[in-house]
Amino acid sequence: MAKILIIGCGIIGTELARVLTIKGHHVTGVRRNPPPSNGDIHIVRANINSATALEKLDNDFDHLFFIVSADGRTEQSYREVYEIGLNNVLCKFAHLPWIFVSSTSVYGQSQGEWVNEDAIAQPDNINSQLIRQAEQQVTALNPQNTVVRFSGIYGAGREYLLNKAKQSPIIQQTPPYFTNRIHQDDCVQVLAFLLEKKLAGITLAQYYLASDNDPAPLYEVMSWMAQQLNCPAPRIKASTSDDTLNKRCDNQRLKALGYQFSYPSYKDGYTKLIQS
Repeated sequence: MAKILIIGCGIIGTELARVLTIKGHHVTGVRRNPPPSNGDIHIVRANINSATALEKLDNDFDHLFFIVSADGRTEQSYREVYEIGLNNVLCKFAHLPWIFVSSTSVYGQSQGEWVNEDAIAQPDNINSQLIRQAEQQVTALNPQNTVVRFSGIYGAGREYLLNKAKQSPIIQQTPPYFTNRIHQDDCVQVLAFLLEKKLAGITLAQYYLASDNDPAPLYEVMSWMAQQLNCPAPRIKASTSDDTLNKRCDNQRLKALGYQFSYPSYKDGYTKLIQS
């Protein structure tokens, strides 16, 4: 079994640690402010913005996951994670193979285009540019490192769209404004799946786009949610030309590797959320 380091033990990182521990791996997680009890999960208190905070960690891990997100939407928050924090982790663990969690926000396409791992990733906003810069830094360090680009993550505790649907929001209907999602349970399973492939000696691609099978127009999604919640339908917004992040994510590379989604459509995942 492998010795795994998870940098960033929020909801996804902590659940990944549990899954990998059950599989028999030896897992250490790093979190700035861990809860008082993590059950059987070994989590070390450390802030990656401090190089000295990482000194206490072993150096003999077999694999590293980087699953860290910015505290806020400010440029400084993103720099603290994707420049300062990343460089500190790289200084100590550059020798390890990595799985780096990224975002589909690195795609700047805005006309409803299909994007896959070979599409141009050239975002317009600085925060996404910093994520893209971090991706390139990690893959340049070791061509065997893997980047996973998650689309909009939802699940328990991430119910933004459900809450919005209750407010009869104004949504563009024509032309369609596409959105892309992945349930947080699938995020965990995708990461565990890719690690097992690596440990089995299978050569992975540098990039994987992880999004469910159903990139759907936002108006369609919100209308369905409103119906399930017995709320008024969304109001129709006049079309505009200033939309951003309007794209459709193609997950064929991940599925060709053998991954099967637990929640292949937003209806699968949100039905469970609504019922609970």
